[in-house]
Amino acid sequence: MARSHRRRATTRAGTAALAAMLAVVLAAGGAAASDTLPWTGDSAVGANQPYQHGYSVTDLLRWNPADDAHAELLRAKVPLQKRNAANAATQRDPALPAATQQLTLAGDYGNAFFESHPYTNEFSQYLFSYWQYADFYGSWHGMPTEGVPTSYYDPTKDWREKWFEFGMLNLPNPGYTNAAHANGVRSLGCLFFSDNDRGDQTYNELLVRDADGGFPVAAKLIQTAKFYGFDGYFINQEARVAPADIPAYKEFLRQLRAGSLYVQWYDSIDNSTGAISYQNEFNAVNGPFVRDAKLGDVSDSIFLNYWWNRTKLTNSKSYAAGLGLDSRKSVFAGVEAGQYQFNQPYNLDDNLDANGAPMNAIATLGADFVSSDYANKTDDAAQRDVFDRERRWWTGSSAGTTTPEGTWKGISKYVAERSVIGGTTFATSFNTGHGLSTWTKGRLSNQQEWGNINLQDIPVTWQWWVDAAGTPLSADFDYGPAYTPASRFSYQKIGAYNGGSSLVLSGNLDSDNTVRLYKTDLRINKRSTLDLTYNKPSASDDSELRLGLVLASDPERRVGLGSGSLRDQAGPVGSATMSTAKVIQLPLTGSGRHTTGWTTRSADLSAYAGQKVAALGLVVAAGARPIPGYQVNLGALALRDGTNHTPAAPQDLRITELLPATGELFLSWKRSAYDKVRRYDVYLDDTYLGGAYDDVYYVKRFTATSGTIKLVAVGPDGSESPAASTSFNLSTAPSKAQAAAKPDGTLTATWTPPASGQPITLKVTSLDTAHPYTKEVEVPGTSSTTTLTGVPVNGDGYLLTLRSGTGTVTGVRGTFADTEISPYPASAVAINGNTFTFSRPTLPDWHTLTILEDGQAKSFTTTYGSGAKPYIIRGRTTRAAETVTMSGAASKVVAILEDYAGNKATTVLRGN
Repeated sequence: MARSHRRRATTRAGTAALAAMLAVVLAAGGAAASDTLPWTGDSAVGANQPYQHGYSVTDLLRWNPADDAHAELLRAKVPLQKRNAANAATQRDPALPAATQQLTLAGDYGNAFFESHPYTNEFSQYLFSYWQYADFYGSWHGMPTEGVPTSYYDPTKDWREKWFEFGMLNLPNPGYTNAAHANGVRSLGCLFFSDNDRGDQTYNELLVRDADGGFPVAAKLIQTAKFYGFDGYFINQEARVAPADIPAYKEFLRQLRAGSLYVQWYDSIDNSTGAISYQNEFNAVNGPFVRDAKLGDVSDSIFLNYWWNRTKLTNSKSYAAGLGLDSRKSVFAGVEAGQYQFNQPYNLDDNLDANGAPMNAIATLGADFVSSDYANKTDDAAQRDVFDRERRWWTGSSAGTTTPEGTWKGISKYVAERSVIGGTTFATSFNTGHGLSTWTKGRLSNQQEWGNINLQDIPVTWQWWVDAAGTPLSADFDYGPAYTPASRFSYQKIGAYNGGSSLVLSGNLDSDNTVRLYKTDLRINKRSTLDLTYNKPSASDDSELRLGLVLASDPERRVGLGSGSLRDQAGPVGSATMSTAKVIQLPLTGSGRHTTGWTTRSADLSAYAGQKVAALGLVVAAGARPIPGYQVNLGALALRDGTNHTPAAPQDLRITELLPATGELFLSWKRSAYDKVRRYDVYLDDTYLGGAYDDVYYVKRFTATSGTIKLVAVGPDGSESPAASTSFNLSTAPSKAQAAAKPDGTLTATWTPPASGQPITLKVTSLDTAHPYTKEVEVPGTSSTTTLTGVPVNGDGYLLTLRSGTGTVTGVRGTFADTEISPYPASAVAINGNTFTFSRPTLPDWHTLTILEDGQAKSFTTTYGSGAKPYIIRGRTTRAAETVTMSGAASKVVAILEDYAGNKATTVLRGN
């Protein structure tokens, strides 16, 4: 299994052993191409931008969301949407069983270990775009534990020089969880143990029981998943388990499942010996970690290691059937995407039975390589290549043709497309979740680049499926004038109608083109209408746009692939025939004419009341003669049912923090249910700032001095509420505010007072509710400084707000001085004769633990064979090294605990 904070290779070396391998090195800086690098320039992290962190067991057991200043901004709040029942007739390959599940285990966050943000101002931030082929998205990455100073990470150094702690628990990015849930995909966190990658953290800590026999860590994992809004865990136990611990480990897994969480186990442990033993198939050695003969189901599925073949996968299906399990849901054939990429040594065709149907589910590790291992991954102009690479991974072709490039045939050959598009309404703006600019109803509303997967519309189901008797039109996402499309395109770059992108069809129009867009289960009533907003910059001609519907009551006719009657431009071919479902065409009168901007045409669907639409698309009807240089951009598509679904104006919009010194803004409001509101859009006057389905929002690079913040709720049919608003004016507030906390318990604030001369109220509040502190003072309106006494010296973060009279409240964040440290408790050491076994300190911000014997520091080996240190270093000392036999039976042994701030405390463990 690849490691979380660098890419590992998996190789065969006699017995199934893993060998570490360095990733490809970038030409600049010496950082690995698969490593993570901080964003720079305007995209650099905000001073107080919320980001996720990892958890050791010690961290997890004391976790309380109220103690984390960023917790509320890192929750996923989109509920898991129900997927439509399978409809083989509208699949690209009707013969493909829809029951085959797929898990994607991949990176999901920004560009650096300390930058796990749900959104940021960077177009080249990788955003997954093929939810229709996934059932689970598991987060595979490394997160430093809370409080690790960012200065500890030097991206120019070798990966073995990361001298800080990664958590055994990594949470999924909340933006990704929201996008997954919107598409009916479950989101998984990850627990990971190995002999190197998590330092001294071991599985044994999971198995500690309480007085009632339960597992407190399991209870905390359940609480964490429920609070942050994700659905379960992938368990990567890649260090030996003591045989005596195996029953308890299974009971631990059962407790997770009893908490309504999904659990997937990795194929790494021998059920009898507890040794690392990659089976590469589902059998009696690893099967009991899914269904145990005595305990029953202990996990939901297993991720098979990668070295399988047809025989092993056939055996896996048979063994699962013998246990009464559906192998297409419980046994996932692993594909090492990150290492082998498009040159896989193992062929997923080996997972097909005699009828060409998958025998087992499919899991991939590191499919984000399409971006993370691409040398130009942070270059906006090169994102076209990332998009092509991702399309190739999922469909077999970077351009979306039916012919795979090379031996890799694409996941969509084996996994049928899924959809959540149902009910009586549907709306899309073809928004991929990032952009080089933002448009609102065709108006440029922000010129800055951005990346926010929360704003991603449900992806086009097929990229691409275009049927044409002649040359099919080409499809692409148009991000506007600043975008660099692939060289195969020559369309005029228009941009979006709403959001950051539109869908552009271009090329030589010499025959009718049927463009299949969405797999659906939409109900039509007597008042249903379907609106298309489009922009046609090419010259007027005698072509026409028609909306294309496939009705569930008359879904299909079949055409042999060799008949020559149809040509197409997309997707997998897994059988002798493919679906060419009967398409009902609804003309949009006048749509062949050139437009000077965006225009909307509507089709009346009342004639089909009581019917269900199983697929939705567009027909570009050709004219009498070929039309070279044809182009049409699709900006929005909306099915409306005649009922008013417009949300009410949002309530309780507030500026919770306005931080001029760092250019940051925090907002909150009251959130409505997801069936009423799909997202909230935030504006500064008429400039778009971003959005999400949430009740809190963070804005980076906020430099406005006055204006009105507006909040609009968007309904399921694309309708927009009246705006809620709140205003601010920095001319009424103290300016140039600064604050500095000192070790003597004082905090000195300075500012420039506003002209109003009204009294100024200052309030300092601890951001950590575990140590609540608030102090408020009022000073004369002409004052420009004050010193507060008696403030904490515990290193917690604080918010200092300033307000002049009734003017705008501004603030500045800072950190209290840190002079406090609790000594390492003698009870944390197990002493057996002259042998000392040290437990990990529980102090949240501990950094090193030095052990002196008669004044001489003991030596401790570190992970990755990186040499010894004269102290236990958090995250890098091996667990075995923490057991020390002293040189003398009567020597004096002292422990010196040091925290990140440099505070030290001494404990005498033996001697005077």
